[in-house]
Amino acid sequence: MTVQERLTDALYGAGWGAVKKLPEPVAVRLGQTIADLAWQRRGKGVLRLESNYARVRPDASPEQLRELSRAGMRSYLRYWMESFRLPAWSKERVRGGFDPIDVHHLTDALASGKGVVLALPHMGNWDLAGAWVTTKLDTPFTTVAERLKPETLYDRFVAYRQGLGMEVLPHSGGTAFGTLARRLRDGGLVCLVAERDLSANGVEVDFFGDRIRIPAGPSLLAQQTGALLLPVTLWYDDSPVMRGRVHPPIEVPASGTRAEKTSVMAQALADAFATGIADHPEDWHMLQRLWLADLDPARGPA
Repeated sequence: MTVQERLTDALYGAGWGAVKKLPEPVAVRLGQTIADLAWQRRGKGVLRLESNYARVRPDASPEQLRELSRAGMRSYLRYWMESFRLPAWSKERVRGGFDPIDVHHLTDALASGKGVVLALPHMGNWDLAGAWVTTKLDTPFTTVAERLKPETLYDRFVAYRQGLGMEVLPHSGGTAFGTLARRLRDGGLVCLVAERDLSANGVEVDFFGDRIRIPAGPSLLAQQTGALLLPVTLWYDDSPVMRGRVHPPIEVPASGTRAEKTSVMAQALADAFATGIADHPEDWHMLQRLWLADLDPARGPA
């Protein structure tokens, strides 16, 4: 393990160990202070976040984009402060910490026994939403986690999410898809963060006027298992409660090849994500390159 990896692991460990013990108002102020300092430094992550927001809000002035990125960093640090504190939250606090609309799409789908795939972008606090599902709805689910370096940091995240009631599978290794399919065929719930492809097998879709590549997994799982595919978007307001929306199910096309069906479903998923992100861009925490033209500048605009 390198010195940088040991430092990263120690910082996350300190966060989970110390922040969860702080009074909530103190943790909120701390998160906002760290966010503002990071925003003022104008590092690579902040500049990338601002560039991504410029895709979402192409008519925004440079000053408006700077303010949007400041709000975005505050939202991002709220996510981290909440995540560090979630293991210490009572069940009542978790149940009251998330208030989604149109949740009937999820409860009706679970009652059908067909299995459900929930697909989310990197918005709000997806860990809190997951804890709400396991606590408020008393429904366990399976998810996939990206392998992080150092390995001890990945182990921390797995233990943290397992402590919230999730079954966590590693993204790499090739066995995750089969396990997810089995859970769905048994009528279970699978939750996947799904607007950024981490493989070489993603599906190209239109997203805010240009092309990105998103994971094929949610659409393929719905096709192969008969599970219902539900997009979910999350956001914050000025209250301590996170908001969200469960979007209507994405239907499997009646005709076409598997690749054609996957393309249609992936585009519908991206469109649902775009609707939520356009309404609440500051709560979309995308500090990485996403558009293909940014990943490979030689491509130029689609």
